Amino acid sequence: MKHRSLLFIWAALVVIVLVSILSLNRQGFNMIGKNFAESGNVSWGLDEFYTTIGPSELNPIDPTEAKKQITVTENEIEEHRTRYGALSNQLADIQGQYKDLIEEAKNVSNEVLVNALIEERDIKIEDIKMNFKDDTHVEAKIRTEKEQELAKYLHEVKSGAYSLPIAYELKNVDTGEVFSSGDVSVPSIYKKEFNSGKGYLKAHSLPGQNNDEWTYYDYGNSAIHEDNIEAMANPVQSFEGTVIIPKKAVEKGGVLYAQYTDFNRGKYALYTFWLLSTLALIALFTVLKFRKEWVTGTDYDARYGAMKIDIKVIGMLATALILFMYVDSASSSVVNLLQYPRLGRFGSWTVSFILFGVLPTALLAFQIVHATERWKKKGTIEADLKDSYAVQFMQALQTMFLRRSIGSQTFILLIGFFLAGIGFIGMFIHPILFVIYCLCVLFFALPISFIFVRRAAYLNKIIIATEAMATGRLNEEIKIEGKSPLANHARNLNNLREGVRSSMSEQAKSERLKTELITNVSHDLRTPLTSIITYTDLLKDETITPEDRAKYVDILDKKSQRLKTLIEDLFEVSKMASGNLELHRQRVDLTQLLQQALAEHADDIAQSGLDFRTDIPEEMLTAYVDGQRWWRVLDNLIVNAIKYSLPGTRVYVTLRKTGNMAEFIVKNITKYELGENVDELFERFKRADASRHTDGSGLGLAISQSIVDMHGGTMKIELDGDLFKVTVAIPIS
Repeated sequence: MKHRSLLFIWAALVVIVLVSILSLNRQGFNMIGKNFAESGNVSWGLDEFYTTIGPSELNPIDPTEAKKQITVTENEIEEHRTRYGALSNQLADIQGQYKDLIEEAKNVSNEVLVNALIEERDIKIEDIKMNFKDDTHVEAKIRTEKEQELAKYLHEVKSGAYSLPIAYELKNVDTGEVFSSGDVSVPSIYKKEFNSGKGYLKAHSLPGQNNDEWTYYDYGNSAIHEDNIEAMANPVQSFEGTVIIPKKAVEKGGVLYAQYTDFNRGKYALYTFWLLSTLALIALFTVLKFRKEWVTGTDYDARYGAMKIDIKVIGMLATALILFMYVDSASSSVVNLLQYPRLGRFGSWTVSFILFGVLPTALLAFQIVHATERWKKKGTIEADLKDSYAVQFMQALQTMFLRRSIGSQTFILLIGFFLAGIGFIGMFIHPILFVIYCLCVLFFALPISFIFVRRAAYLNKIIIATEAMATGRLNEEIKIEGKSPLANHARNLNNLREGVRSSMSEQAKSERLKTELITNVSHDLRTPLTSIITYTDLLKDETITPEDRAKYVDILDKKSQRLKTLIEDLFEVSKMASGNLELHRQRVDLTQLLQQALAEHADDIAQSGLDFRTDIPEEMLTAYVDGQRWWRVLDNLIVNAIKYSLPGTRVYVTLRKTGNMAEFIVKNITKYELGENVDELFERFKRADASRHTDGSGLGLAISQSIVDMHGGTMKIELDGDLFKVTVAIPIS
């Protein structure tokens, strides 16, 4: 609170000093060291006297001689003759003017009026005809007009009055003629002598002449041209003598007493005001020096700091403008306030002083200090500029034109509305602008408005459809209307809707597969683990025979191996999914590798009752692969064929070269119904034996698919009823 009070006191002193400085500049030269006779009103009155005394009294124009100087030019004659059009037009106008008047007079049987109107009409018609026949006739009319205007002009010049009570006694140097008014020997506040030493008074015959120079002419709408007036001017006459303003004019009861009193009151009041302003200026540099804590120590500093820099700049300019306008106005009116002190005037001046002087000054000081402090903080101004409305507008403007059609249409609309506002105002100025405005509305504004309304309506439809999509309602498609950017946007939203629907379907499927995965893993791990626990408990019985013990140990070994295989397959799949599996590529003979794989499972094939038919090339078929991983692929596919083929059927194993690819094909008749969804067979833990009674982890095809993909090959499964066919292709070297 203390800081705020000090700031407002400081601001009040600053305003007083500013008003004082500007008033000193304006009134100081007219007040300081000057008396009433040197004031502006007296100086203006004296100038008026010296300008008009010559034409009105000392050196007036002789009307008789002036008339002789009047001239009439051919252009004036022609202008007067054709002022109202050609001869036929003027005659027709006169006939038309009198026709109705004569008819009305006849209707009331007023023969006298009828005859008078006809006579008046005929005189005018004859005068018009003479205008076109005789230049002398027109010249005489023009000369008469000019003589009348000249007489009026000279009368106005001679009857001019003076605003000051001036006494004078002047003698023509050449003729000795004396002109006087009043007594020049009485005490005076102004006195000027004219003589050979100090200079003569030059008396001109036309107002506006001063010191032998033309300064101003005022001939009204006279028919006399400026050149005619100048030609009528008399030679300049020289006068000696005295001109005074009597002192009694400023004494009580005199005609200048009020002005004299006001001048002195205003002068001494301004002296006092300037003295107080000097004391205020001293205080501003001593006891009341400005401190930035008055600003930074207030609650308003943080609030003001949160505002955009654009608003701050505009506010600062507006504050400075208000302060400037107030100081300018107050510096002009302060002399009147001091000359004519009134309680009401002081009250209104005090309110204006506080509202438009003190408050803007305090606010401007606050704004300048705040800006200075922020400028000192590194990076603050840059951050303010980046966050400004102007930068945001420019960025938005650039973004608006990312799609030129939308940006251009919006820009045209803005220009159209702006011009419409100007046109609406302009149609009240001139009728033709109203017609132009109506045409622009019909052929420009209405079509644009129609397009804008349609686009706005379509945009609302898109927004409503988008809101429906956001709530999960993905069944309704947005209607595509036309080929506008909004139509393209609607098309993109429809594509997005389809993508979301597919994504949701895939997500649902993924959740289902995840549930099945957990269930299958739990089952496949629990089955061998349960057997191991069971037979371990049986082995703890010391009464069992050696034959049973050996049998139980054999079962434990098989179940342990199955559990080991399952866990190894899980680790394998995990490595492949995470991308941590590394390949050790080398040149491998695929023919030899397949022959070894078949030989490895020869006993299993013989016991399965299946008829394996192989088609393997005799020559080498080499590829750049990881031999161990590729062995796993061949092994998985052969094992799958042994496990899941219908007993007694044939299994076809083929290795062949196709172009620059090696193809490994296995075909067999399945013992289980697989359905039609081939992709599910690649899923982890997916087995043809849905009851999961057969050995295996269900990861064989998934592991094989990953290995083939890592080698840049392809793996494809085809189903035709119970016919199962898997084809693996890999580039050969």
